[in-house]
Amino acid sequence: MSLSFDPASVTLPRGHFIAGEWVDARDGIDLHRPSDAVAFAACPVADAELVDRAVTAAKSALAQSGWGRLAPRERARALHRWADLIEAEAETLARLEAIASTRPIAELMAGDVPVTAEQIRFFAEFADKEGGDLVPTGSDSFGMIATEPYGVVGAITPWNFPINMAGWKLGPALAAGNAVVLKPSEMTPFATLYLAQLSVRAGLPAGLINIVLGDGRTTGTAITGHPDIAKVSFTGSTAAGAAIMENIARTGIKPMTLELGGKSPQLVFADADLPQAAAAIARSILGNAGQACVAGSRLIVAESVAEELVGLIVERMRAVRPGPTWDAASAYSPIISERQIGRMESIVDAAVARGATCRLGGERLDHAGYFYAPTVLEGVDATSPAVTEEIFGPVLTVQTFREEEEGLGLADHPTYGLCAGLYTRDLSRALRAVNRLQAGTVWVNRYGRSRDHILPTGGYKQSGLGKDLGREAYLANRKSKSVLIAL
Repeated sequence: MSLSFDPASVTLPRGHFIAGEWVDARDGIDLHRPSDAVAFAACPVADAELVDRAVTAAKSALAQSGWGRLAPRERARALHRWADLIEAEAETLARLEAIASTRPIAELMAGDVPVTAEQIRFFAEFADKEGGDLVPTGSDSFGMIATEPYGVVGAITPWNFPINMAGWKLGPALAAGNAVVLKPSEMTPFATLYLAQLSVRAGLPAGLINIVLGDGRTTGTAITGHPDIAKVSFTGSTAAGAAIMENIARTGIKPMTLELGGKSPQLVFADADLPQAAAAIARSILGNAGQACVAGSRLIVAESVAEELVGLIVERMRAVRPGPTWDAASAYSPIISERQIGRMESIVDAAVARGATCRLGGERLDHAGYFYAPTVLEGVDATSPAVTEEIFGPVLTVQTFREEEEGLGLADHPTYGLCAGLYTRDLSRALRAVNRLQAGTVWVNRYGRSRDHILPTGGYKQSGLGKDLGREAYLANRKSKSVLIAL
């Protein structure tokens, strides 16, 4: 049976989800489908009073259910039931996400939805396997480090991978014994709302997950500044992350995890397997039409193989199959909005005005909706706006080098340090480069995350603070207490 569907056939959740119930709200921000630019819904904006209601519901759920004090294995069982239900409702979740977002239905069914279930299961298994530590002290005392949940965690997720990012935030926070008030992006809220509804059906206490809709300025500010939000987790732009830090500092100190922007290099040496490298690089910039903080948007390649490699990449980029996200045959995403595609055009035009040339693309595709052609920009230097700014689209810049040191120097970005790709057959060179690259994640002879959720993700420089995924994400949702007992 085909996964394709008619977007008009999908019934969208309406309102906020607080204390296990739908909360009606007046329409707010008009939403347009990225695939055809048709207005189809509106997203309400929760004010400070409604956010306070959600926080109160979260506190009440914790107190009445004893979730944070529950036997850890009981928390794990509940989360596993939720993951089972996510898989059982995969098609509904995928449709809700596809209609509003840039994620094609086939990719959602094969990747995003099952990966979200995997993430919930992964973090569930930490619940009864991570605890405090006994520590060496003097012979007349007994020392230990105990851990406990924060209480209510505030989470804000972006529009580009909505359900996966919700899994990033909800999985570790709940496994660690917390409740969550989560704001999804105002552009892509629907699958996240249904995800929360499924948690109640799976037997998680109502109010443990509360979803409030709205924008960053009003709703996000109310969440991050709320005095009863004990910890904040955010994925989004560096500018938004800075605003969150400022708001937290102004309203009260609390820990935060920030996974922010990137402008990641892909460093290709002359001895690399070029077809393998070309395939990985093309996938990294074509996936979600480059709308990912980890997109490998800066190709830095040895001069002697640059022409061959770029030719292989261009060949792959020409073969994209754009189409609406509700068509199972579509294999190239639209851009999220008219505003975003306009910003992309301005950066590419500015780069060309400074001397860059478009080896491929550089224009909108003749297609309904917000589609931009895969673009390769040659002749850029380190000061080009296409190199310095996070474009968040399918735009790859090309720079060349002759010596290893020169290549490593070009790879180092003054602002960002989220990820980096590295291609070489020389193990010693690879290890030297890994040590030098200023990035929170380095992929060697590949590019992009795997389904090994044990590997944490997070950035250097202005690409963020703290880690998502991995053991680190679970521990970031527990606070520690030192205990010293006199014997």
